[in-house]
Amino acid sequence: MELTAVQFSALGAFLERNRSIHLGAKVTEWYSVCSVMPSESAPRIALAPDTAPSWMLDAVIAGGGEVVPPAQAEGLIWAAPRKPEALKEVLLNASQIKWVQLPFAGIENFMHLIDEERLWTCAKGVYAEPVAEMALSLMLAGMRGLNSYARRATWSGPIGKNLHNTNVTIFGGGGIAESLVRMLTPFDCRITVVRNRVMDMVGVDDVLSSEHSTDALAGADVVVLALALTPETEGLIGRDELQSMKRDAWLINVGRGKHIVTDDLVWALENKIIGGAGLDVTDPEPLSDGHPLWTMENCIITPHVGNTPAMAVPLLGERITTNVRHWAQGLDLLGPVYIDLGY
Repeated sequence: MELTAVQFSALGAFLERNRSIHLGAKVTEWYSVCSVMPSESAPRIALAPDTAPSWMLDAVIAGGGEVVPPAQAEGLIWAAPRKPEALKEVLLNASQIKWVQLPFAGIENFMHLIDEERLWTCAKGVYAEPVAEMALSLMLAGMRGLNSYARRATWSGPIGKNLHNTNVTIFGGGGIAESLVRMLTPFDCRITVVRNRVMDMVGVDDVLSSEHSTDALAGADVVVLALALTPETEGLIGRDELQSMKRDAWLINVGRGKHIVTDDLVWALENKIIGGAGLDVTDPEPLSDGHPLWTMENCIITPHVGNTPAMAVPLLGERITTNVRHWAQGLDLLGPVYIDLGY
């Protein structure tokens, strides 16, 4: 979008005034600024709801987009991951929108809205690096006994084992898995990935279909859950699966809490059926005060911080910018939602 000196000055002044706040009541002012900057070539993109943060506006503009009200938009950047019904209302009143960008990789809250009439994209792959880093942190902490040492108030004896040269099974073959596999390179692990679509993966020794998930659990020193939540993956790990794991294996979950049957996990940890669990996600979430998992020495819990807001802003901003630019150029968008697969 080519701007005159006057238009550029008006845009700069608006962004400077609103750099650290939500759009909120300023959205009307922004639309008035846009009205003096008409463009025939720039894609018309809406931001909603009104609480969308100003950095998303920056990201749309960086991609060459023109921010307009939903009723005038061809694309929509949705900023409220827990407000699917509000999105439904926006789309009912803006049926001409052809592309919707969702803010999270997990889209289970929006599946009832996703249709074939529009192109839907999500943040899959955007947060892969920080979430994979969290998975690796939990793996190392659990296997080296940091969970136990951190709870003690006196000198104690040696516990733990190496991650080096161990067998690692990862459920999920997306961006988190790819990043984690790369991070595991120095550890010389034998890596098995279980995924829906079997295909060769760089750095992976075996790729198995979900029908062979039980085979992938047996013999694994670490099992990592890094996959989307769908009806097929809810309750993926229950009592039978836990019993098929090694007695000293660690279960790491950076996907969704509902992948694991929580009561079965409590039972397995209490009875030393597995070595331990590292959970960045839980079911329920937040995990209630006083829940048995909090006080188990063989359980590490982090409060869904594999990707923090500080990490997310530049990563999602870059994805929005790229997709707006691709939309304008007629290129494939990143993070497409596959309706048949549920992610």
